[in-house]
Amino acid sequence: MELAAVIVVIVVALVFDYTNGFHDAANAIATSVSTRALAPRTALIMAAVMNLIGAFLGTEVASTVGKGIIEAPQGLSGLVVVLSALVGAIIWNLLTWWFGLPSSSSHALIGGLVGAALASAGTVQWSGVLEKVVIPMVVSPIVGFVLAALVMIALLWIFKDARPSRVSRGFRVAQTLSAAAMALGHGLQDAQKTMGVIVLALVVGGFHQGFEIPWWVVLLAAGALSAGTYAGGWRIMRTLGRRIIDLDPPRGFAAEATASAVLYTTAFAFAAPISTTQTITSAILGVGATKRLSAVRWGVAGNILVAWVLTIPMAALSAALAFWALHPLID
Repeated sequence: MELAAVIVVIVVALVFDYTNGFHDAANAIATSVSTRALAPRTALIMAAVMNLIGAFLGTEVASTVGKGIIEAPQGLSGLVVVLSALVGAIIWNLLTWWFGLPSSSSHALIGGLVGAALASAGTVQWSGVLEKVVIPMVVSPIVGFVLAALVMIALLWIFKDARPSRVSRGFRVAQTLSAAAMALGHGLQDAQKTMGVIVLALVVGGFHQGFEIPWWVVLLAAGALSAGTYAGGWRIMRTLGRRIIDLDPPRGFAAEATASAVLYTTAFAFAAPISTTQTITSAILGVGATKRLSAVRWGVAGNILVAWVLTIPMAALSAALAFWALHPLID
């Protein structure tokens, strides 16, 4: 029974990973597509490949998700908790994708884990949630906004005497690199979250000891995220690339370069599962604000902020409802 349940959880985890990919594809390429630095299909292929590569660059974030958020009970009851968490995260991902809101798949998964654990009267490691999720969730968008604005101001000063058309052409080329770096960072961060959940399922099912990530788990998570990215999330891409601000190539480059730096730093230095969505969105807002405050469509930004605030509690609620629906399986 446990083996069948583990297989089901792994399949659902890969479904979540796939939705994560097409939900967050816009994170890596929306700015490059909107500035015409890359054609949409070319950008998706590049993002899918870089997501695949990025997934093999580390497992620190996976360990945080697997053992630092909840303590699931052993056996079938623990597997139902993990399954419910994934179902809750998938529901929120699909709902926000439908409305074109760039919410965080990472925080949807965290919320799902917390909600399922609470519904099952399990243990939530609140110190881990605070240190690895809540604090980075608040700090990373602020850092992204401020740093992107500073990078953009520096670029404006450096190229103040250059011909605008020439600068635009140069930064369209540079955006190819910055978009690739952003996609690599997305693979580094987001594939690991699915890896952590799969290993958690293996541990509570009694098929794995410790939280070292097996190579086949890395391969499956990387493949599912890459496939989802190639499927593309066009609804969210329009929001990030066009509805927040009309981006030009220098601002697109500054936003992508800044967001990439934040993703790499939090993954390698702090093992924190931060939101790639929040990071790139705040960076876009930062570069937009250097143009003029009115250039940013703050109403759209406000809707995105509401989605950010609601993600963890709504995913938690969805996961709790899923647990109550699935609970008869362990009675």
